[in-house]
Amino acid sequence: MTFTLADLERVVATRGSSPTDTSYTAKLIKGGPPLAAKKLGEEAVEVVIASVAQDRRALIAESADLLYHLLVVLRLGDVPLREVEEELGRRTGQSGLAEKASRDGR
Repeated sequence: MTFTLADLERVVATRGSSPTDTSYTAKLIKGGPPLAAKKLGEEAVEVVIASVAQDRRALIAESADLLYHLLVVLRLGDVPLREVEEELGRRTGQSGLAEKASRDGR
């Protein structure tokens, strides 16, 4: 069975309403965007370090942490994963360079 980001999004939603003494996710949710965004940033740096070190195992583990923390941040921002997927789908209709150029004008 494959575990998907949609599955993880459901886990975050469920655990986010658990008691904070039993759930790390609930603690992040209770801490609000500042705490969750800080943890997301820390995980992003750890992904970069693992990538530069060419440490495949660490890259996998840190990427999992990064995706988890991203889903917590999205939940706090009331942004469903589906909307991010839709944006990715919209962007794949053009070349990456053209898409980036269109965002530079924002």
